[in-house]
Amino acid sequence: MKPSPAYFDPETLSKIASLDLRARTLVEGLTAGLHRSPLRGHSIEFAQHREYVAGDDLRQVDWKVYARSDKHYLKQYEDETNLACYVLVDQSASMLYQGEQSFLNKLQYAQLIACSISYLVISQQDSVGLVTFSAGIDEWLPPLSSPSQFDDMIRIFEHGNHRPLTQLARTLEAVLKRIRKPSLLFLISDLLCDVDGLLTTLRLARYARHDVMVMQVLDSDELLFPFDQLGRFEGMEEPGHLVTDPVMIGGAYRKAAEEYCKQIELGCRQLEFDYFLTRTDTPLTTCLSQALAARRR
Repeated sequence: MKPSPAYFDPETLSKIASLDLRARTLVEGLTAGLHRSPLRGHSIEFAQHREYVAGDDLRQVDWKVYARSDKHYLKQYEDETNLACYVLVDQSASMLYQGEQSFLNKLQYAQLIACSISYLVISQQDSVGLVTFSAGIDEWLPPLSSPSQFDDMIRIFEHGNHRPLTQLARTLEAVLKRIRKPSLLFLISDLLCDVDGLLTTLRLARYARHDVMVMQVLDSDELLFPFDQLGRFEGMEEPGHLVTDPVMIGGAYRKAAEEYCKQIELGCRQLEFDYFLTRTDTPLTTCLSQALAARRR
């Protein structure tokens, strides 16, 4: 059974007032089309190799060993059946931006992604935790596999406090210090921050053997810059404004935005982390399908 596209349409979801109902509508439509969850960690504590036997999962074959020995060996992990997943959601002021073509702001879109991922992790009987952040860690919900965890996440999203600034690199470093064993980290943010600082901190996650998925959520305005009249642009996190002619700077802006996203993507790829860029006018089915397909690969 394939999920109905209506479950994932931002316009449809925006007409549902309750975040709880939005989230459940979304995840029920999503899970209806899944036969197994791809949200398994691929970088938990490595223990040893063992010879392949008929019926083993081919995804665990160490192909580098096969290339050297012409024999099939499987990688075994100490804790591969007890995945701990942390969903990290940026709730700073820039995440509240919503262009005229979008039915949800970036934070609402990010929350729905977080709910979907969390629901899938819990449904496979693994544990999931939630970290919301802005200038620092705002809320920390330790990982649990109980269905009640999903309800607690919804309450945090609905009643969360928002601070204006983002200090992503420093906050992510603080998160890493609190996680004691390799885990799956799902970072959802617009990533409007210093790229070098972000990649330096992600490198720490690699050293700690975490498996990281990075989801960059942007409004189409931030990528396409569709404005065509002289206007005043206000900062959402920093004070000040800029009066400019969008037609004159549009080409340079779009090029800079593309290069910015490419720099983050390249940095993630070099660290062997998954990276996904999505816009808030994109149906959730597209966004989540791409992420889950990449995990299966």
